Amino acid sequence: MSSNGLITPRLAADAIASRMQCMPIESLPLTQCVGATLRENVYAERDQPPFDRVAMDGIAGDSATWRRGLRRLKLQGIQAAGSPRMTLAAKDYAIEVMTGAILPAGCDCVVPVELIDVADGFATLKDSAVANPYNNVHRRGSDGRQGSLLLAAGTRLRAPEIAVIASAGMARIRVSNQPALIVVSTGDELVEPGEPIADFQVRRSNAYAIVATLRQRGFVRVGDDHIRDDESALMERLALHMRTHEVLVLSGGVSMGRFDLVPKILKRLGVEEVFHRIAQRPGMPMWFGLGPNGQAVFGLPGNPVSTLVCLIRYVVPAISAAMGTTPAAPERLPIGAPFTVNAPLAHFLPVAVEYDDWGRAWAQPRPTNGSGDFLSLTSSDGFVELPPGPNTYPKGFVAGLYRW
Repeated sequence: MSSNGLITPRLAADAIASRMQCMPIESLPLTQCVGATLRENVYAERDQPPFDRVAMDGIAGDSATWRRGLRRLKLQGIQAAGSPRMTLAAKDYAIEVMTGAILPAGCDCVVPVELIDVADGFATLKDSAVANPYNNVHRRGSDGRQGSLLLAAGTRLRAPEIAVIASAGMARIRVSNQPALIVVSTGDELVEPGEPIADFQVRRSNAYAIVATLRQRGFVRVGDDHIRDDESALMERLALHMRTHEVLVLSGGVSMGRFDLVPKILKRLGVEEVFHRIAQRPGMPMWFGLGPNGQAVFGLPGNPVSTLVCLIRYVVPAISAAMGTTPAAPERLPIGAPFTVNAPLAHFLPVAVEYDDWGRAWAQPRPTNGSGDFLSLTSSDGFVELPPGPNTYPKGFVAGLYRW
């Protein structure tokens, strides 16, 4: 706990992680696995490359013969990619080869096409051609050996990982089942984009930011709802969402005001409160609890900066961990200017990542005009977490970076 009796950000994150239910495993076609979390190890089906592979279009032959001075060679034929391996007929022969083809038997060197002249069925090496053993040949097994571990369970699957799995001959792969997520914003003041709006109302923007953040990070089963500040409506709709979703992400209604009804309604629905309020700024009112069937319920503060900070600091890592995703190494950067934290609370400071003349990265402070100033976030790349104050942290102070 912090000095003022509130749970610290680190303890809040630990409390969430320890209570999240692990997602089940499913087998999917490889084409459906981009962004998923791998739940089995992947091993090499064959050596990679599986044969001595021609790396450039040209001719293949015996390098020792060429180095002894024979520079004019009779062309025997063409070794195309995907064709069975040919065999060099004699030392004074050469075989035309295409990139990706297997190196013909009896050959140990490839001379690129731009370093030869071809005429009347003969290839002549130019003076600049170098014929050393295995020039322009991608040697068998140089990238990996058969049976070696290619990918470990917990890896998030991007394009490179999908290619590796395909190379291992796997048409289906075991991955984490994605949780069904519902994003719920509460409040009578919220109006959808495109709808008529009164002077005393605001646009419903938080939900769009939450959904965008989740989808940007590979979560695809994301729903969206808006509920007014009405107890019966909240009871009915939240009860429905708890029956149909594993994770609820609520925005608004968790502070201490008369119409902050969410904690009370969740309690009636049998949701166990794990904590309410964290020693941080912005985002102190954050709420977290577990439903009767293990549903994870995140109550994020309604101010837009607070919403986005809490989502990235707590919700995204928790869902990723529940899917078995190996966490990325923490990113840490020095701040590019002194910054004063007055309150005895952890401070989440928006920053822009900039580079100096030596290529060093700095987190340049981009403070907002308060937790409602979401317009200023467009000039930032994320936020750093600074320790509680009162203290002035100097330029060069290294802090953890969380990117939007």
